Amino acid sequence: MNSAPPSRAHQAAQRRGKVAEGLAALWLRLKGYGILAKGLKSGRGSGAGEVDLVARRGDLVAFVEVKSRATLDQAIESLTPFQRQRIERAAAAFLARRPELASCGVRFDMVLVAPWRLPRHIPDAWRID
Repeated sequence: MNSAPPSRAHQAAQRRGKVAEGLAALWLRLKGYGILAKGLKSGRGSGAGEVDLVARRGDLVAFVEVKSRATLDQAIESLTPFQRQRIERAAAAFLARRPELASCGVRFDMVLVAPWRLPRHIPDAWRID
């Protein structure tokens, strides 16, 4: 296991990510969503799942990936199939622990963040294959 401290570049990227997630959560709240979870992780190893935000509005639960890049185009292009699978696994684990959400619709959204731009919410950014 690597016990070396994270590099300054890595720490800066983590800070930018946390700021972007905070902006995304605020943006979703302004659109009428409640935030059910932030930084959700489930499982370990290759079966692990992770999602930035879980938001709810009415009878809809949105699992939201936040991407922060220099441009909104770069942000939308940065989501990989592997990341989508991790988000989908985290969503399944979250819903399994929250039976009160069983009647809700589920959606996978993105919020894109770029400097000097308003966040861009993309509802239903992808569907499970």
